[in-house]
Amino acid sequence: MTTSSEPTGPLKGIRVLDASTILAGPLVAQILGDFGADVVKIEHPTRPDGMRGHGLEKDGQPLWWKMLSRNKKTLTLHLGSEEGAEIFKKLVVDADVVIENFRPGTFEKWGLGYDVLSKLNPGLIMLRVTGFGQSGPYSKRPAFGTLVESMSGFAHLTGSADGPPTLPAFGLADSIAGVAGSSAVSMALFNRTRNAGKGQVIDLDLLSPIMTAVGPGIIYADQLGIDQKRSGNRSSNNSPRNLYLTSDDHWLAISTSANSIAERVLELVGHPEVIAEPWFATGRERAKHADLLDRYVGDWIRARTRDEVIAAFEAAGAAVAPVYKPSDLLTDPQVESIGMTTTVDDADLGPMRMQNVMWRMSETPGNIRHTGRAHGADTADILHDLGFDEAGIAALHARNVV
Repeated sequence: MTTSSEPTGPLKGIRVLDASTILAGPLVAQILGDFGADVVKIEHPTRPDGMRGHGLEKDGQPLWWKMLSRNKKTLTLHLGSEEGAEIFKKLVVDADVVIENFRPGTFEKWGLGYDVLSKLNPGLIMLRVTGFGQSGPYSKRPAFGTLVESMSGFAHLTGSADGPPTLPAFGLADSIAGVAGSSAVSMALFNRTRNAGKGQVIDLDLLSPIMTAVGPGIIYADQLGIDQKRSGNRSSNNSPRNLYLTSDDHWLAISTSANSIAERVLELVGHPEVIAEPWFATGRERAKHADLLDRYVGDWIRARTRDEVIAAFEAAGAAVAPVYKPSDLLTDPQVESIGMTTTVDDADLGPMRMQNVMWRMSETPGNIRHTGRAHGADTADILHDLGFDEAGIAALHARNVV
């Protein structure tokens, strides 16, 4: 088991209030918690975070929640009530980071804008996650990852050349924004140490990170007046680059972004003559001859099993990888060797495998201390720390403040 009770990462001692919901904000908080931050997940007393109802469950327990909310304490608090807002302010006094993803103006309506909170805690860092940012004509629009995956150019570029735009089968935009948000918070914490302890607001929209991930489409449109087109599993940047079927009906991915790799692949599949062609010298020009190169590579792979192809590519120093199902990752020797997945003991379901912390740090490694907890599991303990007694907590429950 990798479960341990004490944080070990570089953010040990940092307090995070996670008042966000599906999905980017909670992922930011998960990453910060993985690397040592003390995270308090805040949910409405009667309307839990919708992530509890996303994905599959086992024995009534939401499995995605177990991973996304690991290392977080759970507190129920009605931020929109006057009493709830006052309790939140008390929490902010000792917090380092607040994460929220309500529509712009909501926290201000509750009297919890940064102008108010920063007076209580000048070092506070507030990450505000929205679909389109805190200002501008779209700022008040409701937005989910699907919408920005469509707007970013991702859907336009994804799918078969003669097929419709294609959306991802998972929360791609939110996940990219979550990783980006953890980076932004880390930068703000670092800046605070060099700026007399002064905090700041981070305005993170979902669209910007995935626009960056999609690549150079904007600069192509600006400088060349062209929009990239869908190319299926091929690439306009290099060839051979595709998925190829083996004799035992497994799919393998080949990429030749480096010219030297492309040369090794064509030598391996028995067509070294094309290496001398002038067009073979760059990935961009090779992509124009993808039909030919795909035929050479595809025919060679189709005549061999997956294991035979992988062994031959490895021996030749060429790049290849199988198309995995998630279950394949559970038995992959590289994933196992460096601990990309780990086993965590869950109070409800026992041992469960999940993705490990996302990077390995030699001096301050992250760790997983517990899985996602029940709705409001830590409410009483947190309120006790703020000075509330049992009677006071019972009264708050009776008024649906917590």
